[in-house]
Amino acid sequence: MGRRVSVAWMNLLHERTRLLVAIAGVAFAVLLIFMNLGFLGALTATTTNFYEQFNADLFLSSPETLEVSTTTAFPRERLYQAEGIPGVSRVMPLYSGYVLWRNPDPPHTSRAMFVWAYNPDDPVFLMPELETPSARRILQQPNVVFYDLRSRPDFGSSEIGTVTEAARRQVTIGGNYSLGGGFAADGTLIMSDQNFVRYLSPRPLDLVDTGLIQLTPGANPERVVRALEQALPADVDVYTKAGIMLRDQTYWISSTSIGFIFGLGVLVSFVVGIVIVYQILYTDIRDHLPEYATMKAMGYRNRYLFQIVLQEALLLAAMGYVPGLIVSLGLYELTLNATAGSLPVQMNLSRVGFVLVLTILMCSVSGLISVRKALSTDPAEVF
Repeated sequence: MGRRVSVAWMNLLHERTRLLVAIAGVAFAVLLIFMNLGFLGALTATTTNFYEQFNADLFLSSPETLEVSTTTAFPRERLYQAEGIPGVSRVMPLYSGYVLWRNPDPPHTSRAMFVWAYNPDDPVFLMPELETPSARRILQQPNVVFYDLRSRPDFGSSEIGTVTEAARRQVTIGGNYSLGGGFAADGTLIMSDQNFVRYLSPRPLDLVDTGLIQLTPGANPERVVRALEQALPADVDVYTKAGIMLRDQTYWISSTSIGFIFGLGVLVSFVVGIVIVYQILYTDIRDHLPEYATMKAMGYRNRYLFQIVLQEALLLAAMGYVPGLIVSLGLYELTLNATAGSLPVQMNLSRVGFVLVLTILMCSVSGLISVRKALSTDPAEVF
């Protein structure tokens, strides 16, 4: 095995420029895979991270709702019916929609902003910024909202006391929080249900977008879910927190062009890497064809030649993976800072291992394709 490694290594070092190009090609493919997987991971995280801030164990949602930013409302009576089920401690209505937000800074452009609304007396959110009595009093004031600090700068100033317009009605920023809107929204607001009626008129409060259910201590969530499904009409679905997060993730990954594009990007990057490594290995085999023919004439079997080429492929995988990983870490950090944390592109060990396996597979496939030239060589024809 040591001699095979030596032969493979010497073949690669024979043309230093070609080796550097090969390493750069593999690193580029690795970088593309890492970035596409990073954006895909950020997609799933940003579309469900706000559920972690909801103070609820179960959720009610219309069967026509595909994900939380494009809901179909259901009657508020369903919450009252759910409140009578054993194991249910409290029910809370949550409203959502979009308002046209006017940038308070020049050039005063207007953009759609996502809105969460609820009764300030209900402990809907777990965010500390909204749990204080003063925050509740501020939310109860007419035409006052809390502004998401993770909103894009295009929406303008986030300073408390800023006065602007929402839905062509005066609005004042009364507080801040950090949540993020992900791919569905570039910015979010939180307001009281009464202000929601003002800004999204004629939306009545007896139509709820999402129902939040808290369970009594010790209650079995799955058992309560079954009881709710039996008691409630078919115009609402019942989810655990994990279940509703899975619903939203499945929608964004499987039913939108965003998930398809990033998934396709991983596949294309993989194919690009195969083509690059194949070209390098094929050229190397062609240049060393007399040597391979000589080895065959000396009695070396095809298996030995195959192992040499495969060894070259694995060496390229190792040498290209490391710089690809390093550059990806830098770009992840750059993306995170550029989006003020609203796009959580973060590296994890499972992704590092997965891309390493893909890189080895990518280079191995290239080796399997390119080695055919060496295996089919007839020493008599070469000499």
